[in-house]
Amino acid sequence: MEKIYLCIDLKSFYASVECVERGLDPFKINLVVADPERGNGAITLAATPAIKSLGVKSRGRIFEIPKNIEYIIAPPRMHLYMEYAARIYKIFLKYIAAEDIHVYSVDESFLDITPYLHLYRLSAKQLAQEILNDIFKNTGITATVGIGTNLFLAKVALDILAKHEKDNMGYLDEDVFRQLIWHHQPLTDIWMIGPGSVKRLKTLGINDLYGVAHCPPKALYKLFGVNAEILIDHAWGKEPVEIKDIKAYKPQNNGLFNSQILFEDYDAQKAEIVLKEMVDANVLTLNARHLVCRNISLSIHYSKDIRPVSRALRNIESPSNSYAVLSKAFLKLFKEIVDSDYPIRQIGIAFGKLQDEDMADYDLFTDFKLMDKERSLARAVNTIRQKYGKNACLKGTNYLDGATGRYRNQTIGGHKA
Repeated sequence: MEKIYLCIDLKSFYASVECVERGLDPFKINLVVADPERGNGAITLAATPAIKSLGVKSRGRIFEIPKNIEYIIAPPRMHLYMEYAARIYKIFLKYIAAEDIHVYSVDESFLDITPYLHLYRLSAKQLAQEILNDIFKNTGITATVGIGTNLFLAKVALDILAKHEKDNMGYLDEDVFRQLIWHHQPLTDIWMIGPGSVKRLKTLGINDLYGVAHCPPKALYKLFGVNAEILIDHAWGKEPVEIKDIKAYKPQNNGLFNSQILFEDYDAQKAEIVLKEMVDANVLTLNARHLVCRNISLSIHYSKDIRPVSRALRNIESPSNSYAVLSKAFLKLFKEIVDSDYPIRQIGIAFGKLQDEDMADYDLFTDFKLMDKERSLARAVNTIRQKYGKNACLKGTNYLDGATGRYRNQTIGGHKA
């Protein structure tokens, strides 16, 4: 049986939710979702179709919006958007079983509708339309859909075709894909092809997927390594991965990663305060999950990319989830790699090679009494925060000039809840 997938996108989701809450039409009202407290440099997390039609980008900045455009600024409310997303997921469950749904992001989901077309005696477009109508009726949110014979084709149909159709639907199978998408440019419109890949393809004189499909595979493998297999499959409109494969996947190398874009340019001294807060927050997560790490990594991004990113990775002598051990290691790494002559705008930290704390291979010098004491303290803090909120138990560091922890504890994904 030929597979049929839907890729459903909630159009201008955050901005549409804000319009629904205000009784406004996102197709007629100029509105952007952004935090006004961050000034004119604030990123617009979403923009209504109305203001997009005037050239305003979803992921631009406030100061980039032309002065002659009147618009509403809606502060982000991430908890509200998650509530809407949960309501929409429940609508999906009215039609499709959970095992046939993959939530790709808060505003985008894949649905395997193959077995349901016979059950409901509907075509793919008819079933998609019923779901879209149900979403709009119960939430006021307009959705678009890509329909495809595999996950890749459904996503491309959504990204490239659906936006131009009156019914907000696009369809692709392998034959239609070759007719409509082979010569499409720019290549960055295609799912999973970024600017870096485009630059490398241009060295081979390739500007579209037709060129990729007809390029000698050996040249592509030389340029992209094993990732060339995915690129070649996609150039022919093929995708072997199914939703059941995604749900069954378990990564071999697990880790914990956290990145923070700062509100303004920080010098090294202030950035160090934020680094301590980030390490503290992630150490609490490690303890809550009863995990220890074997290595750490740090990346420092400078303002306006005036200097290349500073990166480093370091192994930990003995597996740890101790704040004392890990903060010391991170601060040492920070002092080694940071260029204090340049303003810092983003900090990224990662904890790698995670293991269950009871199964880890500790060295002979591990102080188990101290380790147990620190873990008991961390879990007590987690218990208090879980019951009374993350700001119920703080460190003195959180009150220093430049600290961001107290603010971020009240956000979701770095944005206001």
